[in-house]
Amino acid sequence: MSEKLNQLKEILGEVADLRNAGAVLGWDQQTYMPQGGSDARGHQLGTLGKLAQIKFTSDEVGQLLEDLKTEFAGVDLADDDAALIRVTARDYEKAKRVPPEFVVESAIVTTKAFDAWMEARQKSDFSIFRPHLEKVVELTKRYVSFFPPAEHPYDTLLDDFEPGMKTADVKVIFENLRPKQVKLLQQIAAAKQVKDDFLYGKYNEKKMDAFSVGIATQFGYDWTKGRQDRAPHPFCTTFSVNDVRITTRFEKDNPTAMLFSTMHETGHALYEMGSKQEFDRTPLMGGASLAVHESQSRMWENLVGRSFAFWEHFYPQFKKLFPAQLDGVGLKAFYKAINKVEPSFIRVNADEATYNMHIMLRLELEIGMVEGSIEVKDLPEIWNAKMNDYLGITPANDAQGVLQDMHWSGGAIGYFSTYALGNIVSAQLWEKINKDLPHLDDEIRKGKFDSLLGWLRTNLHVHGRKFDPQDLVQKITGSKIDSAAYVRYLTKKYSEVYGL
Repeated sequence: MSEKLNQLKEILGEVADLRNAGAVLGWDQQTYMPQGGSDARGHQLGTLGKLAQIKFTSDEVGQLLEDLKTEFAGVDLADDDAALIRVTARDYEKAKRVPPEFVVESAIVTTKAFDAWMEARQKSDFSIFRPHLEKVVELTKRYVSFFPPAEHPYDTLLDDFEPGMKTADVKVIFENLRPKQVKLLQQIAAAKQVKDDFLYGKYNEKKMDAFSVGIATQFGYDWTKGRQDRAPHPFCTTFSVNDVRITTRFEKDNPTAMLFSTMHETGHALYEMGSKQEFDRTPLMGGASLAVHESQSRMWENLVGRSFAFWEHFYPQFKKLFPAQLDGVGLKAFYKAINKVEPSFIRVNADEATYNMHIMLRLELEIGMVEGSIEVKDLPEIWNAKMNDYLGITPANDAQGVLQDMHWSGGAIGYFSTYALGNIVSAQLWEKINKDLPHLDDEIRKGKFDSLLGWLRTNLHVHGRKFDPQDLVQKITGSKIDSAAYVRYLTKKYSEVYGL
């Protein structure tokens, strides 16, 4: 290894340490930090973020990258070191445009915003969160101004989460997908509806948690390198390949949501744990993009966790835990219930057929806020109108509507479209996986997931951030991100569930 590459890796390791220390504080903020600690936490996160930004955007790093680009010119793009230089250079060029002082300000503003969001959501009062969100949107517009003008100002934000993707690209994918999903929803609405009232009874929280933990273990989550805690909004966070943590929550009015939440976050964690050990403390650690990341969480939650084969194995155990709640409920009835299609207010609990509608709504709102055509003060009213337009229902309060997601409080504007893109990618991968593993259903039916996880580790997880997401999806599936496989998946599944 060249001396300059060693020097670069040493600096990148220190940058990663600072950022991961910040991530630990962010995890603590959402799990165990007392409410009174938010002001101090904002400054702590700001200081760590500033130090990381200064170190990463130093002239020394810039010169090392320039020298290494020359040194590695012509080297295979798939080479780990060449990829490290390429990905780091891209991150460096973007980070160089953002002043360290802005990083500090953002940390302080978003920490306070998250605290306000939690209070606002609890009280179902958007006015508590509004001034904080206005500051977040103002910061977002300033962030965009640091970069050269793009075709659309939202492009700059989207690129942070989905490298290379343009707003116009997402709109085309969604415009192609929406009418097909609407048609399917109309067919389902005309069919005999599914009974699911037994899912909403009183379920023991500790038993549900224990069952969820058992599923995560079966999937392959390594508890010596992770843990699960409670959070207002479930998430996964990574401090290293060997420390990847997940969170969940229990909803009294929707108790099985905890199970699917744990499956979802486990999917994220398995991806992070699957990066090469050599990528730890470098920019190659982690997922190729948020869409590819979501493909993993949505795959384990839905394509595996809501499949009939899965419950053929696990339903007897589940029913034994909750005999009173599931008395007289057979396997097929339970399977149909957990896959019931019904417009709902809360995105994370939405069924697969309506989920993307939630995402399309949020994308429109984010674009409007960034463009300036939508003001923060009008969000609740616009949200409710769009919910009625997209799903035919209107939230009764702010907690059911505009306050349900935490992402805007953290400044993650530009993020939401990746959820729907992740659904699409999950189906593309699933078709390829089932061609390569023709007996996968039989293995899932036996509660075995080694082959599936092994395939993902070999074909996807191991690459970390080496490849751009579109190139990675094409490398694995033979096609760039395309909704055709997802439409096939939804149509087949719900035709069986509803007898279409």
